[in-house]
Amino acid sequence: MSKSMTALIADTTIHDFASAEGGEPWRVFLYVPPGPAPEAGWPVLYMTDGNAVIGTAVDAMRAQAFYPSGTNVGWGVIVAIGYPVAGAYDPLRRSWDLGPPPGKTYPPFHDGGPDVRTGGAEKFLAFIEDELKPWVAGRARIDTGRQALYGHSFGGLFALYALFTRPLAFRTWIAASPAIYWEDRAIDRFLEAFEVPDGLRANVILSAGEYETEKLAPFQVGAEDEAKRLEQKKVTRTDEFAQQMAERLNAIPGLSAGFELHAGENHMSILPVTVNRAVQAAFAVRRKAPASVPAKGVSR
Repeated sequence: MSKSMTALIADTTIHDFASAEGGEPWRVFLYVPPGPAPEAGWPVLYMTDGNAVIGTAVDAMRAQAFYPSGTNVGWGVIVAIGYPVAGAYDPLRRSWDLGPPPGKTYPPFHDGGPDVRTGGAEKFLAFIEDELKPWVAGRARIDTGRQALYGHSFGGLFALYALFTRPLAFRTWIAASPAIYWEDRAIDRFLEAFEVPDGLRANVILSAGEYETEKLAPFQVGAEDEAKRLEQKKVTRTDEFAQQMAERLNAIPGLSAGFELHAGENHMSILPVTVNRAVQAAFAVRRKAPASVPAKGVSR
């Protein structure tokens, strides 16, 4: 006879965290590796859409970190910021949190619901920097020089906004399928105003899936909404805009940026793939620098 037990995410705790500024709480998923921290402290990976990514991120690290010589992945702290909901997303709140200012107001997602607002990214970023990071540092020894930020879609757009407004906040930035097209490419205003701070040394990874190009996935070919999907791809142009952004960022002193195109993936299936890439980038095992460093470039 089998015994039923609740499956839990290993070594992960859940905290409903209300900001000092008031408002609804965020649900923070915190993974801290068992055992003593290294002398320099743990590297940290911060992630948006925490409900959707925490399980994948923890298991991706656990599967690789025990064999660092074969995976180049070590242990670290994961902080995934989500919402106190049962599902993977809270569409209303993430629209506000992840949308760069000034934002706009849109019709409700459903009849009788509240209007959808964007433009709260600065408040969300201030919460991460001014409240959440000190809280995490009080629960684990942190290597402040090895902090990474991951976001997908709107989260990828938020990661770019955070890079342009607080470039020293993280050392590694992962913007997966970033919604660069959003609100007539409002993100470009922040790039154009970007000033390179002293001491900037950061890595930026942008990505898109094969079926985020103008190419439909096999299961979409012949579907009733095929024409609508093709038309939408002409607007979002996720792969094109992300690759162009990587090239622009790579030309900025202190930034090393690249673009990755993931075969066989669409806008949602790319999520676990890029979560794993974030784990690999954030927790890469530090080794001695090679005698010569390859020239910077954008890979595809």
